[in-house]
Amino acid sequence: MFVSAANALGKEPLALMPYPQQFQRQQGQLQLGGELALEVRGPASARLDGALERFRQRLRRQSGIELRGGTQAAAKLTVEIARESAAITRLQQIQPPAEGYRLRVGAEGIQLRAETDLGALRGLQTLLQLIGDGGQLAAISVEDQPRFRWRGLLIDSVRHFFSVDTIKRQLDGMAAAKLNIFHWHLTDDQGWRLESRHYPKLHKLASNGHYYSREQIREVVDYARARGIVVVPEIDLPGHASAIAVAYPELMSAPGPYEPEERWGVHTPLLNPADERVYEFAGKILAEVAELFPFEYVHIGGDEVNPRDWLENPQIQALMRKQKLPEPADLHNYFNGRIAAILRKLDRRMIGWDEVLHENLASGTAVQSWRGPDALGNIARAGHPAILSTGFYLDQPQTAAYHYRNRLLLAPYEFRLAERETWQRRQFTLPRKRGSAIEGSFTLVEKPSGEMRGFIDFSGKSRRPLHSIDTRHGITRFELDTWMGPLEARLDLGGTKLRGDMLVGNVAYTAGGQLIGGSQLEGTSIPAALPAPRLSERQKQNILGGEAALWSEMVDENSIDLRLWPRAFAVAERLWSPRTLRDQASLYRRLPQVSRWAAESTGLKHRQQQREALAKLVSDDHFEAALVLSEALEPAHYYHRHHEKSVHESYSRRDPLNRFVDSLPAESFAVRELQKNIDQWLASPGAEYLQALDARLIRWRDSAETLRRPDQPDADIRRLAQQLYRVSDRGIALIELLQAGESPDADTAASIRAQLREAQQMHGEAVVAAAYPLERLLDASY
Repeated sequence: MFVSAANALGKEPLALMPYPQQFQRQQGQLQLGGELALEVRGPASARLDGALERFRQRLRRQSGIELRGGTQAAAKLTVEIARESAAITRLQQIQPPAEGYRLRVGAEGIQLRAETDLGALRGLQTLLQLIGDGGQLAAISVEDQPRFRWRGLLIDSVRHFFSVDTIKRQLDGMAAAKLNIFHWHLTDDQGWRLESRHYPKLHKLASNGHYYSREQIREVVDYARARGIVVVPEIDLPGHASAIAVAYPELMSAPGPYEPEERWGVHTPLLNPADERVYEFAGKILAEVAELFPFEYVHIGGDEVNPRDWLENPQIQALMRKQKLPEPADLHNYFNGRIAAILRKLDRRMIGWDEVLHENLASGTAVQSWRGPDALGNIARAGHPAILSTGFYLDQPQTAAYHYRNRLLLAPYEFRLAERETWQRRQFTLPRKRGSAIEGSFTLVEKPSGEMRGFIDFSGKSRRPLHSIDTRHGITRFELDTWMGPLEARLDLGGTKLRGDMLVGNVAYTAGGQLIGGSQLEGTSIPAALPAPRLSERQKQNILGGEAALWSEMVDENSIDLRLWPRAFAVAERLWSPRTLRDQASLYRRLPQVSRWAAESTGLKHRQQQREALAKLVSDDHFEAALVLSEALEPAHYYHRHHEKSVHESYSRRDPLNRFVDSLPAESFAVRELQKNIDQWLASPGAEYLQALDARLIRWRDSAETLRRPDQPDADIRRLAQQLYRVSDRGIALIELLQAGESPDADTAASIRAQLREAQQMHGEAVVAAAYPLERLLDASY
């Protein structure tokens, strides 16, 4: 009997990601010998032949087993397909059944059956994950196909350029994770990365010498196609156009002059929608793009259009009057309509980011959302194909759990105040070092029993519930996931003023605000919420899926794997596996194993890149101590690093990415284990949990002692080691009290908390992540 993945994970799930839709575990295992026989049934398929050759190489690499056709090996792999799938050129060709497969492992051998060779490719990846080091396979039956047909990864080759070999390696990773759309960001303010025959000054003057030739583009497209992946190019129009301005300033809305742009951020150069030469330019460029990229969709960006130059140009203002375009958004849509018409003549369709959505947007245009599920719902409700990237930004260091919890559609939140419940509503502001402040209000509701519930209203966002509301030692905490990442409030609500902070990821914003409503404030009431979009079942069909994004301001050739993997597997599972599969404990049991497999079998370099980056910063005799130090640290999450660089550095490609923070994985599994030990002790106090905590902290303290000395040449390592030494030392002292059955007095607790809070600040754009679970332990200790 088949069971769903969500019901069958159990305490020891197989190390599969993404997890199959349905499977049946059986008794026993299949032990492969030194050889595995191969039989292929069905029509000839060059793509399947290539996949089987790669399977042969990877099987040898990860287990030493040889795959041989027609041998008399003890075990046999039979691969059968019903038909060869054509080259994917249309969205309607990407359907879940086409990627589906059935896999059986038993005493008689291995059978992989699929409707198409594309499905067989997906099944071979599952089989490789099942084969252990010694060639053991659990007996299992799998029936699998993806939940969404659009499962993408965006790689930005503009801010930092990536070689063809590096791009190919990420395509191998995508294939391993069963991702099927490679969104290639090729033009932006900082460069034009695509060779052009008609407009050669683009790649000669605006690429810094780094661009892909037409032959290299074809090479990448073919490489992707062989792995069941289609490539969607992004050519930014009309904004993010500084590179176009450098090469062809006559096409712009303002006269310039224009210089090559090295800074990150939103810049003002815009193409001139009143100049017919712009549409001639777009037509020729997009014709070149269509020739190189056979898939029907072309991404035109369309985001972050600053209308300043449009509003100051008399020619453009005349066009707006003539075409009855009252607002810049209407002019933008006029431009997009012209581009969509060009693409239709090329047998292509348009994709743009959120900002292209307009009531008169060309029919069939897909819209990709960076603003979140509310925006995604509005796109789908308007009848356009919709793709979500919010919550899947992998250039932002975040936990895999955050990406895993991400929902493409928000569940409606209904609130009613019950009898005898009391409430208070507080406005808040979170100033940031770059960009506007985050603003909104939250409402806390208390039942007669003292139990708390509540919700938050961010400015411009639909109402969302709060979780884990708790008040201890005068500090009220609550949690929720936001478009920025996981948020945790730590607030002093005594009096009418709001004091405290809100963590976004692992760094705090200082909070300000005040009481603006409540049961005790006469004449106040709970306001109506901004509703989340409600979709009919038909409108839900407009949601194609989602796409991880790797923007490259803080990522380069030496760190791309470290930023993408293994977290991209968590995103891939959210897009492939059942909606109900949300067991984070299972995710973290499987993720380290999948991470090792991805490095050993697929050739991804996330583990290697960490070690290589660290080896450049410390001497050989301090290398292992630095690895241990890294266990307790994380890079600052969300856009905190961007904000730091915009204040303290040039916020451009001139800022080096060769620091200690650049060697750190986005998330520390060791800190997660620390939190797990603390949770176990809180649930059932036992000496073994405190002993495990003590041993880990002693190890960290000893490592930090080595690296905090004045002769350590790297200042960031020295400062972070000093912080970890103090945190570990205070944590060890706290555990000694708990082991003795004692609690810290108020002064000692305040001193420990101050040290933990200091370690939670950014030091060299990193934080001592271990300080957060230790603060939880402190809260529970007195």
